Amino acid sequence: MKYKTLLFDLDGTILNTNDLIINSFLYTLEQFYPGKYTEEKLIPHMGKPLREQMVIFGDEANADKMVEIYREHNIRTHDEYVKEFPYVKEVLTTLKEEGYTLGVVTTKMRNTVTMGLRRFDLESLMSTVVTYEDTEFHKPAPEPVLLAMEQLGAEKETTLMVGDSQYDIQAAKNAGVTSVGVAWSMKGADFLNQFNPDYMLENMRDLLKIVREN
Repeated sequence: MKYKTLLFDLDGTILNTNDLIINSFLYTLEQFYPGKYTEEKLIPHMGKPLREQMVIFGDEANADKMVEIYREHNIRTHDEYVKEFPYVKEVLTTLKEEGYTLGVVTTKMRNTVTMGLRRFDLESLMSTVVTYEDTEFHKPAPEPVLLAMEQLGAEKETTLMVGDSQYDIQAAKNAGVTSVGVAWSMKGADFLNQFNPDYMLENMRDLLKIVREN
């Protein structure tokens, strides 16, 4: 088999945290900028590190406080809003059983990553989890992908990265690995296709076909 190491973004790729994220942003931003933001204004910036997003939506002076409020609300409402995308656990379990090495590469903080993985019994399937705290530079920089590969002893030619934002695709390309977009991204498949991923998944089962046929 060509591919041996399969890396995944978390939010919007494995876990459907879309409602949680949007709700947490709107809750936070409404306290600082009442009536200014709608879901449509938030979506283009999804996938960036949280503090960077808060600087974009607000300003440097308020960013730390906004991050604090966002995280408190996000953790408090996490289990109420988070769902899993169709076929995710089924496919990841099958891939693990077939001998592929799986990992998560995300810009989230480790505590909320762990919450999400444990809620859907996915933690044991992952051989590494690279989070915001683990690297100085974040997607679209290659460092998080390269760190996951280093931890797993993976080679570029046999690694692919699956994600729902342009930053995942760019990070994969910058790291020299195969890039895979997901059509269920909030940003939409047409948007992601502008960044020329090597593959686009209509649903997670498509990944089985890709790795089995290469």
